[in-house]
Amino acid sequence: MKTEVATLGGGCFWCLEAVFEETRGVLDVVNGYVGGDVKAPSYEQVSSGSTGHAEVVQITFDPTMISYEALLKIFWLIHDPTSLNRQGNDTGTQYRSVIFYHNENQKEKAEASIKEFSNKFTKPIVTEVKPLETFYKAEAYHQDYFKNNPNQGYCMFVVAPKVDHFKHEYKDLVK
Repeated sequence: MKTEVATLGGGCFWCLEAVFEETRGVLDVVNGYVGGDVKAPSYEQVSSGSTGHAEVVQITFDPTMISYEALLKIFWLIHDPTSLNRQGNDTGTQYRSVIFYHNENQKEKAEASIKEFSNKFTKPIVTEVKPLETFYKAEAYHQDYFKNNPNQGYCMFVVAPKVDHFKHEYKDLVK
């Protein structure tokens, strides 16, 4: 089976991970950090906002089951791409909206998706589109966070509503 990889940042990676883990055709979701100057950063370093890294998810998917464009469609649904360096109460450049493309084809599709979805928002989309450089996997306790901690406060009040919204809006894309 041929797989592809997408790397997306849209606020706290726990939120994105939880939704994409429920998505048909997604084989794996890994939380991590991309886009900064510090090699192998820790969560504490990234959280300080001083590394330049964004919290991201790296999604391995089967393109015969779900397209890159469909992943982007979900991405637009589950975060606010019009908020600069912020998602809800999470603020800082580490929470920016960003698409890290793996090749020119993904870059073109990301730019086309921004144009397609820009009329769905009342404010301009501020999502960055950048080439993927080095992906640093987040610490083990960040992986499968929602699955492992469904009763944690942030998960109950922030992550769970995003998962429910996805399942309601895109029933055809749910595993």
